[in-house]
Amino acid sequence: MEAYTSFAMVYDEFMDNVPYEEWCGYLAGLLEEYGCRDGLVLELGCGTGAMTRLLAARGYDMIGLDSSEDMLSIARERQEDAGILYLEQDMTDFELYGTVSAVVSVCDSMNYITDEQDLVQVFRLVNNYLDPGGVFIFDLNTLYKYEVLLGENTFAENREDCSFIWENDYDPEGKINEYDLTLFIREDDGRYRKYEEVHYQRAYTLEEVQKAAREAGMAFAACYDAFTRRPPSPDSERMYVILREQGKSWEDQEVG
Repeated sequence: MEAYTSFAMVYDEFMDNVPYEEWCGYLAGLLEEYGCRDGLVLELGCGTGAMTRLLAARGYDMIGLDSSEDMLSIARERQEDAGILYLEQDMTDFELYGTVSAVVSVCDSMNYITDEQDLVQVFRLVNNYLDPGGVFIFDLNTLYKYEVLLGENTFAENREDCSFIWENDYDPEGKINEYDLTLFIREDDGRYRKYEEVHYQRAYTLEEVQKAAREAGMAFAACYDAFTRRPPSPDSERMYVILREQGKSWEDQEVG
């Protein structure tokens, strides 16, 4: 079962507890701190475009990339006059027409990269499409979150027009968390239709991320406990990683 098909219809409703404005403020602060105050920014795993639109409102020229046609359809409907370019591509095999000032990814989209070599490939592509010295800022759910808070736990929520049951099965050896998602969505005739999806995410340690970055040729800049400027602690639930482009210069760009 493909992820983010039926779930796309109700994704924003179930994510209405996420303080996107606050998250955007934190992300924009990091972008400015690391030298990206304007210009072209790519968001990987943009989903329905909530963060993409907020960054566009702050003056960035945004490109949103996602592999889910259903999620992007909603993003395009909601962008109004934001002028955002949305691309239906996989993070491990994307193509752009040129370089960008920064790349961002939030809401644990990078945890969906479940193979270490695929993570290296994403980093290589990001490094290739970043301006010289550009930054890649992304968040990750931590090992602690999967092991202690999510693994083997079941969550459920009931809304007027939709409900979900979210069952977790965490494999500590492979560090893979399987999400079995059952949705009940109200149809126009008042009846509820059942949908099922399976999602897979992987937990990465900071050391594994740094190793993948080195292999991809990127430079590690910093890692923070989410929404702070402090290093992650053993019980951090989400961390933000900042990598820098390495290997290009503006002289190379001009010659090219």
